[in-house]
Amino acid sequence: MARVRAGAASDIGRVRRRNEDSALVADGVFAVADGMGGHAAGDIASDLAVRALRRLADRPDRTPQDVHEEIARANGDILASAVEHPVRTGMGTTLTGISLVLDGGAERWAVFNVGDSRVYRFAGGVLTQLTVDHTAPESVTRRRGVITRALGTRPAPDADLWVLPPVPGERFVICSDGLSLELTDEEIAAVLRGEPAAQAAAELLVRRAVLAGGRDNVTAVVVDHLTTAGTDTGSFTRGAHAAPEDEDTDPGIVDHRGYQGVDTDPLGIPTGP
Repeated sequence: MARVRAGAASDIGRVRRRNEDSALVADGVFAVADGMGGHAAGDIASDLAVRALRRLADRPDRTPQDVHEEIARANGDILASAVEHPVRTGMGTTLTGISLVLDGGAERWAVFNVGDSRVYRFAGGVLTQLTVDHTAPESVTRRRGVITRALGTRPAPDADLWVLPPVPGERFVICSDGLSLELTDEEIAAVLRGEPAAQAAAELLVRRAVLAGGRDNVTAVVVDHLTTAGTDTGSFTRGAHAAPEDEDTDPGIVDHRGYQGVDTDPLGIPTGP
């Protein structure tokens, strides 16, 4: 079975007035959501998205289809919240990440994406972007980052989903566009080469993105697929600009309200024959 260690960090950045990013570090499920809507509660939309995915961590036999269906449920949760609270009408969020799943009896990574947050894979010293940004060409919109798919829409967006075999030693970076806006692929790769600890790597990525401009909220989750046995842990930090912690924040969920540390047990998914 795959054994992983993960770390997460987030910062409001230097321009935004609130942090609308949320992130999830749970048993074999890791995600980032970048809320949209400002006064229309983008922070709530991103929180609802990661809370929906948190339910997957309670299903050790989950499949790629389960991941796809939970993303659809997240879309429904956001729409229902907007109906119940009209002030939230128009809120939405990106959602991207990875989950360990069973596919044909074998353990696999499911990589999923809606929007312009990203998943990168770092292996053999090479950084590869696994997800495809759902954005309109700037030549058409004359604006950067106009998203063509997001949660909180009707009909529900079609989430991209890829299935990959797990490879010991690989690393993943899951991030909001506040990171990819400020750091080049080579700058991201340099951090991953130089910092072996997942938590420290996540913190350094966020710190460098803020120093490079911090034009948006910045959130990063780093997931390491361990090559040796050991206790798997997940931990979080909040940036110097982050809002105070909320005592009601669930363990494993990182959002605009702050962070809590959590130790996660290894995911007990059996490997097929």
